[in-house]
Amino acid sequence: MRHKYINHASINNASIGQHLEDFGAFHLVLLQIAAFRFDIDSQKISFWNALAPKTHVLCVGLMVLAIALTPNGHWWTWGVYALATFCWMVLSKITWPVLLKRVAIEFSFIGTVLLGTLFQRGGEVLWQWGWLQVTETGLVVLGSVASKAILCLLLLNLLTLTTSVPALLQALVQLRVPPLLVAILASMYRYIGVLIDEFSAMRQAATSRNLMVSSRRRQRGILGNVFGSLFIRTLDRGDRIHQAMVARGYTGLPRHRNPVQASWRDGVAISAIALISLLGQALYLPQFLLNF
Repeated sequence: MRHKYINHASINNASIGQHLEDFGAFHLVLLQIAAFRFDIDSQKISFWNALAPKTHVLCVGLMVLAIALTPNGHWWTWGVYALATFCWMVLSKITWPVLLKRVAIEFSFIGTVLLGTLFQRGGEVLWQWGWLQVTETGLVVLGSVASKAILCLLLLNLLTLTTSVPALLQALVQLRVPPLLVAILASMYRYIGVLIDEFSAMRQAATSRNLMVSSRRRQRGILGNVFGSLFIRTLDRGDRIHQAMVARGYTGLPRHRNPVQASWRDGVAISAIALISLLGQALYLPQFLLNF
């Protein structure tokens, strides 16, 4: 056992740095540390940020609904929605590097699921290797679902980047969202910080003992133990935090603050989004109804 630790200590600095970098990259991808500060653009002066938070939710929800309802293969409709989304982001003065980083991390998880749509049977076979077939229908479905996913991710990240979490929760309350759902969302946001703190402490303990400079197989075993311990530690700490919140008067709902009053700008924004949504649907709906 002693020689084993001596061998770990004799590893050169480049190897140690590479292993720590790999573990840090895994930690970043897993927890999206840079993405947990949601409202980094909420204080910028723009037409979008001047609107009421509930208008933000209504506009984004309306556009996401229109995108989701569009059948597969209607590229002109998604082109209209993509152009509207781009202009929307320009008007909101979004931080583009942060937005693109978030979408790239989130889409990497969705992309693994989307690959299954590529091998759907039906239509002309474009490529075949054994039992695997890439058909025209599969390509259409893959492109359609990917377009929907990217546009929806852009819009949802736009909402979280430009709307503070307390304002977003208050907007959900104003829109008559069930109080239990609002309380769950608020708790999720609070406990994200707990999860990051606990995982960071355990990562520092592992790296300080050179546990992450071993073989890949041992690293996976260590990470498995880390996640098991992380569950126990966060559960215990989360319970203590909940008891402290209850002792300070927590009732499960966000406290009501002075809400931003809606103005004529909010009506213009909602009307514009509704018009764009209807325009995109009008590009395919008549032909779709005739074929139906």
